Amino acid sequence: MNIEQEIPTNLLQSIGKTIVLEANDGQARRSAIETWLQSAKVDGADTWLLRTDRDRDGLWAGLQDLLIELLPQIQSQAPDLIIQHDYELVRILPTFRHTISVRHSSLTDIADESEQIRNYPADRAFRIIQGIIDLLIDWFDRSVSSHWIIAWDAYDQSGALVRLFVRELVRRAGNRLNLTVLIAISPEAPTDVVNKFDPQYLGEYIYLNLPFNLTPDSCQQEMSDLVKQLESKIENNPIDRETYLPQLIHYLRSGNSPELAFRYQVKLAALYVRKGYYEDALAISQAALEQQEIYYPTEQKQRWYIQSMLCVCYMSLDKPLQAQVVVETSLQETDRSDLIFRNCFMIAMLYTRKLPVLDLVMGEVYLERGLAAIEFANLPIDEKVFHQTANRNGLALIRSRQGKYQEAIELCEWCLVQMNNVYSAEKHRLYRSVLLFNIAQVYNSINDFDRAIHFLSLTIELDPNYSEYWNMRGNWYFSIGNIPQALTNYLQAIELSAPYPEVWANVGHCYRHLGETVQAVAAYSRSLDLEPQQFAIFVARAQAFETLGEFDPALADYHTALMIDPQQPLVLANRAILFYELGYLSAAIQDLDRAIVMAPDNVDLHQNRSIAVAAMEHL
Repeated sequence: MNIEQEIPTNLLQSIGKTIVLEANDGQARRSAIETWLQSAKVDGADTWLLRTDRDRDGLWAGLQDLLIELLPQIQSQAPDLIIQHDYELVRILPTFRHTISVRHSSLTDIADESEQIRNYPADRAFRIIQGIIDLLIDWFDRSVSSHWIIAWDAYDQSGALVRLFVRELVRRAGNRLNLTVLIAISPEAPTDVVNKFDPQYLGEYIYLNLPFNLTPDSCQQEMSDLVKQLESKIENNPIDRETYLPQLIHYLRSGNSPELAFRYQVKLAALYVRKGYYEDALAISQAALEQQEIYYPTEQKQRWYIQSMLCVCYMSLDKPLQAQVVVETSLQETDRSDLIFRNCFMIAMLYTRKLPVLDLVMGEVYLERGLAAIEFANLPIDEKVFHQTANRNGLALIRSRQGKYQEAIELCEWCLVQMNNVYSAEKHRLYRSVLLFNIAQVYNSINDFDRAIHFLSLTIELDPNYSEYWNMRGNWYFSIGNIPQALTNYLQAIELSAPYPEVWANVGHCYRHLGETVQAVAAYSRSLDLEPQQFAIFVARAQAFETLGEFDPALADYHTALMIDPQQPLVLANRAILFYELGYLSAAIQDLDRAIVMAPDNVDLHQNRSIAVAAMEHL
């Protein structure tokens, strides 16, 4: 990365790279970028200048503007791409729901907040990003564009997902789009803003000494009018609420109404948690908890609500120790039974599923404490039954992990009976599907695959658009050798979701077993494009290339796999055999020497080395 004092004039030399501009925020920086982009337009590039201020415009700030500008052209010339990426588009542009309907909504997507008992996996947001990158690649291929230049102003103020999008866009599509990216950051920006980029995709680092001259917000009266307009928009409209909440919060803060801004900030954090945007939700929830102590220190339930969001974020981001601190603090701070049983359940799940050292006994202790608290909470009978069954469902997980499988199944079945007795068939369909899925998982644990697949199929009947279920059923069919059924399920999982690497790798495994090696390579390549740090998939693709007689790409994949994880003696042995067959005897011996150091008791390694040494001696 070169350090410069001015923006490079020949942008075509920076294709596939990210140029970093460090300068004070404000109109002077923006004008410098506009001048740079204008020169790029003269060279025939399509250019965008996008402001990425999460606190003002929401976590998708910048990316929303890019899509809003592109979508009219895409709708006109490639409407099939809009349909293909409907889910990703409405997630980033909620108001787009007024224009299109999402084809494949799961129960997690549509469940009422009171029935929302399953959080999205953390990688769901990652899938949205990858789907939008696919959209941009496909659109570029169909458009008349020759080069794209995208400048992300205030990149250091952007949300976590926009930063991830920019990094992934450069990695996956930098060369495909003839793309140059510029990120503009302030001198006080945290170092990880730039350091998270892979160095191979970084270009020049430019310092400009520019004045700090942000455009001031509107006057107090104008901001007051804007606040009224925005409050009216979001009052009874969930779509507008998601779109305009960040702006409303910004204007309330700017207009000296921080207490009211706090109330809306809690709503925004809850919305982001619900959507699975955990990194951004975490940052907002942390700030909200600090403000809670300032403005409303005696509101115990509100404090618990923010703490519970923090706990969900930490758990989803694989930070269980931080989650434990938050929820145990929350438990100590309350004497309310309706909060105690909820805290106890979260702590029990930490001990059962998440902590570095699991403790099923402690998990059960907290579940029993929570069950007792439910009795003292003043709940309507239907809510009481719901929380009791949720608690016993947690106990079923513990029993399954203790090897008490029949008891686990009976607990889940009891929960289903209780729910059926109290609720109509249309209520809590998501929770019922989860109970059926849990029964299926227990049967899978004891290798009763027929019953496992039966209960998972019942689950899919209730929630047919949840991609993970189809992927899981594909795994179970694969495990019993029913490869055609596995492949059918994996392909349906792909149809129902924005792209994720696991399911494409699974498709590759199916094609290899079916002897369709070319298709296997294509599926593995798709998986690795989405997530390149997959040791096992590089090995699998190397073996597929060997089957096709394509030895150079096979060697390249073995090399990459061993860069990811060098301590793999059997992969070294595989590469050694390929080296041997290609006549690279010295390289084969070196690999076998390394493998023997790692696995000295492996007889095959010693035999293969003897063969390679003998061949060397006959040269």
